[in-house]
Amino acid sequence: MSIAKILRTHLSLLLFAIYAVGQVVAADTGKLRFTAPEKAGMDAKRLERVGQEMKALVDKGLLAGVVTIGARKNKIVHYEAHGYQDLETKTPMSKNSIFRIYSMSKPVTGVALMILYDEGKFRLNDPVGKYIPELANMQVHIGEDEEGNLLTEPANHPITIRELMNHTGGLAYGTMNSMDLIDQKYTEASIYDPDSSLKDMVEKIGKIPLKYQPGSKWYYSASVDVQGYLVERLSGQRFGDFLEERLFKPLGMKDTAFYVPTEKVERFAQQYSLNEAGELVPGELFGGPIRFLDNQNLQGGGWGLVSTAMDYLRFAQMLLNGGQLDGQRILAPLTVKLMHTNHLPTGFPMTDPLRPPGTSFGLDFAIVEDPVEGDAYSKGEYYWGGASGTWFWIDPLQEVVFVGLIQHFLPQAPDTRGISKQMFYQAIVDPN
Repeated sequence: MSIAKILRTHLSLLLFAIYAVGQVVAADTGKLRFTAPEKAGMDAKRLERVGQEMKALVDKGLLAGVVTIGARKNKIVHYEAHGYQDLETKTPMSKNSIFRIYSMSKPVTGVALMILYDEGKFRLNDPVGKYIPELANMQVHIGEDEEGNLLTEPANHPITIRELMNHTGGLAYGTMNSMDLIDQKYTEASIYDPDSSLKDMVEKIGKIPLKYQPGSKWYYSASVDVQGYLVERLSGQRFGDFLEERLFKPLGMKDTAFYVPTEKVERFAQQYSLNEAGELVPGELFGGPIRFLDNQNLQGGGWGLVSTAMDYLRFAQMLLNGGQLDGQRILAPLTVKLMHTNHLPTGFPMTDPLRPPGTSFGLDFAIVEDPVEGDAYSKGEYYWGGASGTWFWIDPLQEVVFVGLIQHFLPQAPDTRGISKQMFYQAIVDPN
């Protein structure tokens, strides 16, 4: 064999080896796995403080139980359960306990809608009325006459899908938000009737004036429930079926759904609030209109899901990975970036307690713009939470995803999000 032929053979083998290694690395992209904290640039001993602080809240009687899970650089470094799933039966909280996640349903709905955006089914500046005629030609509340009748004026422009996704469309919320006149109209119309459909809900909303001119104010609202109906209109599928097929099944979110089936009820955590004596007592929120143990007809995209810590971590990690997890591509990377980019108009007033100073709002996510004002560690962190005290955040800078689940009415719950964040970040010894 000539020297030239030998060199060509060795070169071919070398190129094949480089290609093979590249294929393994590519196939490994987006893989979520458990690892020792040190392999993710974290101190194991310091990381123990997360669980210690959560357990202390349980021991003080401030929480019945809690599950927390955290990952860095696609590596799960923390996963613990403390306290009880049910205080009366003394059922221990487990890592796979199922929780009402309420408004943590909203980012899930937003991702579902953006799957259809990736497919070219709509543009963000499209009028909502183009796809949902019930919300075209809306009127806006401007006051009442002497008899108490509503005074209105036409909306100065149609609500856009972008405004629907950043809570500036002018919609109200009803029972689940402040009880001014338009919110009361939502409640009186029973827009969250569990036996109704998303179409029924939207028809009721369309008959009630907007609270504000579209695009003029950020107001937490039923707009994400409307997004669920928009998914139905654009996909031709029932909302829950779309979520199962296009999101939950590909991501392995096996316990996320709009209700808890009979075979999983033993894992369903009890909801608590504090009585006047400061004691934890069981009871559903908002008078219990959501039947989590029934496969109710209304699938509320803004509040209706149950989930587990691991399921939601997988969802959040997919977003941090630019739209993919374990080889499953859900969204394009630029679409994910679009969702955690500020979509509020320039100079938009920061006036709502749900949007603290230093934050902006994207497409169904709050975003930290100023870590000092926003009491955060990284600019660009995006997050949300739920009325039962559930919380999560995604930090692209430090490659962190964290999920915490409790079942405790939010205004009375301790600051689990702030405590867990401080304890998690102080364990990072190799920051990016």
